[in-house]
Amino acid sequence: MANELILIVEDNEKNRKLVRDILLFKKYELLESETAEEGIRLAREKKPALILMDFHLPGMNGIEAFKVLRADPQTSSIPIIAVTASAMTEDRKRIIDAGFDGLQTKPINIKEFLEAVAAVLSKRAGAA
Repeated sequence: MANELILIVEDNEKNRKLVRDILLFKKYELLESETAEEGIRLAREKKPALILMDFHLPGMNGIEAFKVLRADPQTSSIPIIAVTASAMTEDRKRIIDAGFDGLQTKPINIKEFLEAVAAVLSKRAGAA
């Protein structure tokens, strides 16, 4: 599954570059945002097949952005995988309880990351 449009919402340039390089190697199309607010705007405009949402962002955090996207009929069906460096059980529980379609921790395990992306995209394709 390649050529799907994926939106990366990540404020750290090094993390964004790593994810970008991994996904471009697998031939995915990409959009990028450094803030949740810009990510929401891009999601509404471009309707990506998947959003990769950092948890800790400047301004609105990843869970708040997730709730905005889920409440909007234009974006409510877009799968969202949370990506976080937080190993704190409390944060992980909040992410899972919020209803994200997946959770990836940083540093990214490339194999697990690609498997998670492919699984969410194929699940979405099966539902379409």
